[in-house]
Amino acid sequence: MATPIKRIEKDFLLKILYDYRIPVIYLRNQTQYCFTMEKPAKDQLFFKSDRLVEGLKPRKKIGLIFNYQGQVITFSVEVFSVKDQSIVTNEPEFLYKNLERSFSRVASLPEIEVQFTFSGDRYSLSYPRTDSYENPDDTDVPNSIDLRNLNALIQQMAVWVKGCASGYKMVIFKDVKPSTMEERLLAETGKALFIPSTEFENLSDDAGPQNRLITRSVFKRYLESTGTDPQYLDVVCARFIKQKLDAGILSDLWVPILFQEYVIGYVRIWINTSGKQPFDNYVIDSLYHFAKIITSSLVANGYFDSGKMKKEPFAGKIIDISASGLLFTYPHSPLASSLFPENELEMQLTSPHRRVNCKARIVRRYKDSSHGYFGCSFSDIAAEDIRFLFEYLYGKTLTDSDSGFLSGQV
Repeated sequence: MATPIKRIEKDFLLKILYDYRIPVIYLRNQTQYCFTMEKPAKDQLFFKSDRLVEGLKPRKKIGLIFNYQGQVITFSVEVFSVKDQSIVTNEPEFLYKNLERSFSRVASLPEIEVQFTFSGDRYSLSYPRTDSYENPDDTDVPNSIDLRNLNALIQQMAVWVKGCASGYKMVIFKDVKPSTMEERLLAETGKALFIPSTEFENLSDDAGPQNRLITRSVFKRYLESTGTDPQYLDVVCARFIKQKLDAGILSDLWVPILFQEYVIGYVRIWINTSGKQPFDNYVIDSLYHFAKIITSSLVANGYFDSGKMKKEPFAGKIIDISASGLLFTYPHSPLASSLFPENELEMQLTSPHRRVNCKARIVRRYKDSSHGYFGCSFSDIAAEDIRFLFEYLYGKTLTDSDSGFLSGQV
């Protein structure tokens, strides 16, 4: 992720731009302009362009880029005035380094259109949704396991449970909606609830490997969302653990069964008899693995087939684009809610001169009140398509020196 540069370093770099007349690059309408600073930075930046910038007007926000000692740095400014080749802007609030992209992005050209199609199967289901995505294809399933025999899998899990727990329970949120506090926590977070020992411990603020455990702070946020007065959060947390102890539960673990962005249900194991060791990370890993295999079995048995979405292309509105990726936006909708980081899309990019087909992997997303925004990187893209995009977007032939300058710190 791009890293904001701190104030002292920012002031130093702006001084260097003026002292050494380091070129600052502005890309617009397939043309590269070279700016140099005419005065020291002080609230405003005074630039001289190497040529007249067609169509540049006051109040327009522009993105600029420069290279200092091999580090590519970008910033955005608002234009205050333009007179011939002289341009005055505000001083940027932030400069950014460590860019996670291979080429500098430019504002989208109106003649470029893009369509996407989901690479794999996607589903529209009635289960609780989370803000993360679990790929069922990533599950390591031993060859000895028959995924179509779900009953046999549950029996294997029951045998394993006897060695480490007093009992277990598996719930699928098909005919039963989340109702208990634990079920609602799992449904909202997609994370596991783990209480190693009700006698000596409270909920931890350690989210564990892969950030998959409900922490004490997450639990408190949930309580606040249900109307609990903040001054009583610690009391309610302690009461929650004590109620389990009073019910005879010594160690408790609830692991969600996840499928894509859905919480399908959960598996719970507990200890209520003496002589067994409290649950540990090995038990968590093992139960998570069982939950993933259960999901794979449900997929193999066609459990979700009725909710499978048709593979229809959808058009995104490009915000900005480079030779290695783009940022597009799509209105809030069930489709937009199904787009997650790490999702891979088939992409068709159409310009007046060429059609580019490749894959686009979503690397980040954010949203405002009406739209979702999705930053993508290109993959499986032909070298000649990269060259075409570079020359089309930047209006110049791709050279080794250009590649070095426009390459981010990936």
